[in-house]
Amino acid sequence: MKTIFVDGYNVINSWPNLKQKKYSSFEGARQTLIDTLHNYGVFNACRIILVFDAHKVTGSIEKKEEVNRNISVVFTKDGETADSYIEKQVNALGRKHEIVVVTSDSLEQQTIFQRGAVRMSSLEFYNEVLRIEKSIKNKADKNRISQKNIISDNIDDRIVKILEEIRRSK
Repeated sequence: MKTIFVDGYNVINSWPNLKQKKYSSFEGARQTLIDTLHNYGVFNACRIILVFDAHKVTGSIEKKEEVNRNISVVFTKDGETADSYIEKQVNALGRKHEIVVVTSDSLEQQTIFQRGAVRMSSLEFYNEVLRIEKSIKNKADKNRISQKNIISDNIDDRIVKILEEIRRSK
């Protein structure tokens, strides 16, 4: 299963919809990102680890929350950046796993690339997510159109036959 590490604040500050939302509610922007990544992870059957910096929060300890089997949210400990957390995790996983790191930090991209992970800028990932959301919507629309609600689909064949005989006899 592919693992995608996402530098949360980097993405919030890069994606147009989240950048706008953060001015009214930073928590709202974080939650929108979590919801969006959840849909993306389920659709693509991949594991997403969303990492938020807490390196400027004095006394903060590392917190990891398993949202579901496709997404985990990590707040780093005091003094640790999202970049350093991601680097450690990528080193620990090694080259045995397919790993993608989403960040627009060019130094981080270079470091991750040297460790065998695929790098993707926040805006490239944004366009990928938009493409997937469109695919999900098209698939849902197609399913909605193809599912006609016909009474014969919901009742026993014997009863359908009896009703058809009654209809024809009149």
